[in-house]
Amino acid sequence: MFLGATMLFSIVAVSQDLPSNPEAGKCYVRCTTPDIYVNESIRVVTAPAYKRLRTIPAEYRTENERVMVKAAEKKLRIIPAKWGTETISYVKKQSASTLRVVPASFRTDSETVEIKPAFAQWELGASAPDCESSNPDDCRYWCYKGYPAEFRTVSVQRLANDATTRSNPISEISGTYTKQVIVDEARVVEEVIPAQYATIKRTVLVKDAQVMEETVPAKYTTVTKEVLTKGGGLTTWREVECALVEYQALPINWRLGSATLTSEAKHLIDTRLMPVLQKNPGVKLEIASHTDARGSRTSNQELSERRAVAVVNYLRTKGINQSLLVANGFGEGRLKNRCADGVSCTEREHAVNRRTEFRLINN
Repeated sequence: MFLGATMLFSIVAVSQDLPSNPEAGKCYVRCTTPDIYVNESIRVVTAPAYKRLRTIPAEYRTENERVMVKAAEKKLRIIPAKWGTETISYVKKQSASTLRVVPASFRTDSETVEIKPAFAQWELGASAPDCESSNPDDCRYWCYKGYPAEFRTVSVQRLANDATTRSNPISEISGTYTKQVIVDEARVVEEVIPAQYATIKRTVLVKDAQVMEETVPAKYTTVTKEVLTKGGGLTTWREVECALVEYQALPINWRLGSATLTSEAKHLIDTRLMPVLQKNPGVKLEIASHTDARGSRTSNQELSERRAVAVVNYLRTKGINQSLLVANGFGEGRLKNRCADGVSCTEREHAVNRRTEFRLINN
């Protein structure tokens, strides 16, 4: 029997590509050299820059001008002078123009940004139906599973027509005055009669209408995407502490019904989990979250999944590769005591089932 067990172990070791020279009492996990990504921030124009125009009306001033309305005359005693009239034209108001602003117009558009590229990884599948081993993990298939790229569509505005102005002319206004002129001068005896004057008002253009131009700056939003800088895939076996391949407690004190990490929880992850990952580079980590039996199974399952994902997302912000992280929520499916639905338990007994755990698993 011992010889048969030894041969069976050798066959399983070869089929699983296990370490060739393992030591008794040691534990090993398969490590895959991870893909190396860097986060790259890109700026997307959500609203373009455009011109805003403002018109300043024309300026005028009023001037008084003294004009002669009757010329000096000579009056003859014997033969009086004969007079006629003459109409004189003058510019009463000079021509100008008015300006009307036609505002800029926009159109709504969208821009799609790839925020995460497509990738593939090895995943452990179902057991082979003809497996002769009592351990179901000995005959499981390894599948190289691909995941599509992720995109994000951002709404943006495009400039359709920029602002312009339209000019409308203001016509010149003319005026007239009547001037008396001598047709025939008096003869023989002359008598001089002085000219007569009058004051007229004129509207004079000081400054024509103008356009003031103001540039409205463009608006941007920042989108972060993952960029593959170095591809992984090389598989090796690494010796790890045997305790780390079993579930270890990660005593996060979750708020009731919440999956948001507090500052204390983040500090716990930094001091408890990060050293494990730093000592075991390339090893895959499973985060498992559980709830007690109170509440519905559906809500407990969803809550446990969100809590596991919250821990994984935080580890990603610390630079841990996504392909090395697994988030599993088990809801109330793995209770550690008798406190199932319908069983009266103390708060301390329920607290035993509300837990978050981690372990190292094979890639």
